[in-house]
Amino acid sequence: MPRPGLTDASFDLSYARHAAAALGAGAVPYARPGPYDAGYDMMLDGAQVVRLGRDLIVNTAQANHRSAADWLERHLRGRFTVHRVERMADSHIDATLLALRPGVFLARHDRVRDLLPRPLQGWKFIVPPEPDPADFPSYVPRDLLLTSPYIDLNVLSVDETTVLVNAAATSLRAALETNGFTVVPVRHRHRRLFGGGLHCFTLDTVRDGGPEGYLN
Repeated sequence: MPRPGLTDASFDLSYARHAAAALGAGAVPYARPGPYDAGYDMMLDGAQVVRLGRDLIVNTAQANHRSAADWLERHLRGRFTVHRVERMADSHIDATLLALRPGVFLARHDRVRDLLPRPLQGWKFIVPPEPDPADFPSYVPRDLLLTSPYIDLNVLSVDETTVLVNAAATSLRAALETNGFTVVPVRHRHRRLFGGGLHCFTLDTVRDGGPEGYLN
């Protein structure tokens, strides 16, 4: 994707303003004009995408994401189909929705179902209990927490029955085991400070088989 210019005016802050107003937070300032402004840049992180074989679920929350999704559709036409979901989250969705195996999602809440393409709405949704604050270390106010308490949903599927899960997420582990998964606990205490879970800092390089069409 073309590198963004990253001037003040490159960013569509409409989602941030909406969220700030809903939370009663301070106003988000407007961009200062500059000589290199060229409109909203296309911006998209890999964690805004869930790949299911030949289909890509892409979260878009503002104009930067939508422009990037346009580019992605042009670039991947004929190889992958892009399905947009609007504002499933502000950007990353890998602690909101993960595919554990064909036909089964792990989801933060059941409302995610309604945002997905119709063929995926019939999949099974495993929605674990709310995160327990006791599962996390205590932090002081000056600590910068980079993720929400839902970060432990960021699991890694090894195969169709085996899932790597944070050892501290006891209720999540129990929910997956109840649904027939073999859970491999991995110790990762400070995931909120480090800003990522098991799916964030792993990369699939080799998988058996090829991409399939799960939405057909």
